Amino acid sequence: MKYVNYILIIIGAFIAMYAKTGTDQNQYILIGGIVILILGVYRVSRNIPSRHNSENENNSENN
Repeated sequence: MKYVNYILIIIGAFIAMYAKTGTDQNQYILIGGIVILILGVYRVSRNIPSRHNSENENNSENN
């Protein structure tokens, strides 16, 4: 499942760059690539624990 997120990021970045390079830019392809890119980044960041949560847990264990 983790690899799917990275593949979404790579595909989204590739599509966004491809849509941006042409002289006749297609806005819908660019928007679609950006949406796929952001979806992949969101899914990756959702699994990263918050720094503030781990600091609060460490402080409560020390007290």
